[in-house]
Amino acid sequence: MLRCILRKLAYNVYSRKVGVYVMPNIKPVSDLRNYTEVLKNITVGEPVFLTKNGRGRYAIVDIEEYERTKTILKLIGEIFKGEKSAQENGWSDIDKVEKLLGANND
Repeated sequence: MLRCILRKLAYNVYSRKVGVYVMPNIKPVSDLRNYTEVLKNITVGEPVFLTKNGRGRYAIVDIEEYERTKTILKLIGEIFKGEKSAQENGWSDIDKVEKLLGANND
């Protein structure tokens, strides 16, 4: 279940609409000579991929997309740490978690 959610989350990082395939924007690195045109093509969710000698080499992403991707990767790492801890040490019950968070309504 967790892996399924993470796969969907990773898919949505590079696609604005769920279920809609976005054709990648691929350009040769030589197009950077006219970098303003390349930068015009960068939008959130649609990076520009640059090729060198016909092979994928670089990706240029909008800063908002970069920050979102970093945050998602950090979140995924924390989720895996929590899952590993739960497998090794056992799961906490809801009352214990609420007490730790100070969310008890008692």
